[in-house]
Amino acid sequence: MTKALSILIVAMMAVHLIRPLGLPGLKQRRDVWKIAVGALVLIVLTVGLSHGNLF
Repeated sequence: MTKALSILIVAMMAVHLIRPLGLPGLKQRRDVWKIAVGALVLIVLTVGLSHGNLF
């Protein structure tokens, strides 16, 4: 699951750099860092839930 999530996030970041997604908070190309921070949080939650150590 973590690998699939990582690939999806990298694809979203690449698309956003080419053409901004237009979602709330993601209107400009320089907002790509927000996707990266969100991805980091999601990956930490995914790993924590799958290994049972986080929650």
